[in-house]
Amino acid sequence: MKRTTLLLAVLFISFSLAACRNSPPTLSLLVWEGYADPSFVHGFEISHHCKVVASYMGSSDELVAKLRGGSAANYDVISPSSDVAASIVKAGLAAPLDLSRIPSYVQLSAGLRDSSLVKANDQVFGVPFMWGPNSLLYDTSVFPQPPDSWNILWDPKYRGKISLWDELSSIYMAAQVLGYDQPDPGQLYNLSDAQLDAVKKKLIELKPNVRKFWSTGGELTNLFQNHEIVLAMGWPLNTAQLRKLNFPIGETIPKENTTGWIDHLMITSASKNRDLATEFLAYMVEAKTQKLVSDVTHYTPANPGTAGYLSSDEQKSLHLDDAAADMTHIYFWQDVPRRAKYNEIWNEVKAAQ
Repeated sequence: MKRTTLLLAVLFISFSLAACRNSPPTLSLLVWEGYADPSFVHGFEISHHCKVVASYMGSSDELVAKLRGGSAANYDVISPSSDVAASIVKAGLAAPLDLSRIPSYVQLSAGLRDSSLVKANDQVFGVPFMWGPNSLLYDTSVFPQPPDSWNILWDPKYRGKISLWDELSSIYMAAQVLGYDQPDPGQLYNLSDAQLDAVKKKLIELKPNVRKFWSTGGELTNLFQNHEIVLAMGWPLNTAQLRKLNFPIGETIPKENTTGWIDHLMITSASKNRDLATEFLAYMVEAKTQKLVSDVTHYTPANPGTAGYLSSDEQKSLHLDDAAADMTHIYFWQDVPRRAKYNEIWNEVKAAQ
């Protein structure tokens, strides 16, 4: 009886180990919302016999906090924006890439590919993925014509009817309203104490109009869909989601221009699946995949070859017909040397009564 029991135990352990060995590998992502949609991720899972699981971040600071807080080993692939990409590289939180295994890298927009944001010691730590603006979104049933200025957010007529992103972009936007982007737009990311105090005062003046600070794209979409708000700073992703729901949403870049982001895909230095993660990056920057990502997010792909899969109207909508001209209206996020001070100001705005 003991021999039989022992034999059964050995067989059970053997089958369990075999099951573990045969289970598909899992690739874990910490990315912006929309970057792990099944419409394009499922194809990779099938072709590479793996499983992709994703967590979504609500801000660049959330991403950095998780990586620095000991959670880096939980993720293989991340999608930092241009405001924190360089600091992630400097902190040793990203792994260098073997570009020979990412064939489409040479096809990516030269202006994005040649950026120094994700380069150090003659190595490249990220591939440009998507870019876009932080647009002014508006309910077209309330605004038949697009609002032409960010100042509309302060109009007392819209008390309790706007939403602000719970992120430093709201500071940049208020600084633009105050003219601190002139003559150098880069000043938005290196404001003085006096300028930050003025921005804080300006944002506190806006609070009576704020229905809610949104953290995720889905949250903002719901605020519009439920008719709780009529104006917000948002993403093209929200516009795409709301149009699919037949909501009357409009999107514009005001006369003051706006800020925007360039998202990169990186592999964490703590990843245990670097080979699979490299293949995932290669897949995600292929023109065909980039088209599928844009279908979901309405963001502009880093691979200009995506235009070959789009109609002329779609190319225009995604700024691929004249990307250089559109970029002149977008002040892309940069590293913020005093990020802690900016976050302090933003927290004081949210806490103000």
